Amino acid sequence: MEGVYDGFVSHHLNRRISRPIARLLSHTPVTPNQVSFFSVGVALAAFMSFVQGYYIAGALLAQASSIMDGVDGDLARIKHMASAFGGFMDSILDRYVDGLILLGLTIWTVGTVGDDAQVYVWGIAFLAMTGTFAVTYTRARVEHIPRNTFDSGITSVASRDVRIFVLMVGVLAGQGLATLIVLAVLTNAVVLLRMRHAHRLLKGL
Repeated sequence: MEGVYDGFVSHHLNRRISRPIARLLSHTPVTPNQVSFFSVGVALAAFMSFVQGYYIAGALLAQASSIMDGVDGDLARIKHMASAFGGFMDSILDRYVDGLILLGLTIWTVGTVGDDAQVYVWGIAFLAMTGTFAVTYTRARVEHIPRNTFDSGITSVASRDVRIFVLMVGVLAGQGLATLIVLAVLTNAVVLLRMRHAHRLLKGL
């Protein structure tokens, strides 16, 4: 549930699915927090699918988890159940989801390469995972900088919806290693851009 931070994929694809689902769930006792935990369950299913070698199912489940991540926010708004703690908890659960999906992708990718290349896969996966977490952390730190002085475009280039969509497309193409490389480069490039921009802005404060 990234709300104002929705990226291109969330705005043009995920929300077109998550909003109708949320409207259907609004007539049931289901709560936004329950949906948040369900999205973790979907991510766990994606992880298990990758580990078992069912990479197509893993990719589709990863995208489904991303869509479900929007359902909880939409449902909270419809039911007027939005809360500060709900948003906080959802952000924490998102990090576990990211870790599960990336770890599953890594384990599957390691199984597709030779023994000599496995150490490189783990190294690239480390960069992809730390870059993913750093994107989220730097976004949180960016909130302390006035929005009218910060390039908001930087905040959505590697947004969560975009990252998971890239993962899905790459995995469906059977390119696990290439997907990890793209995620590693994309996330860490955004982090470096944010650091450079923040340095320029905060230096004068």
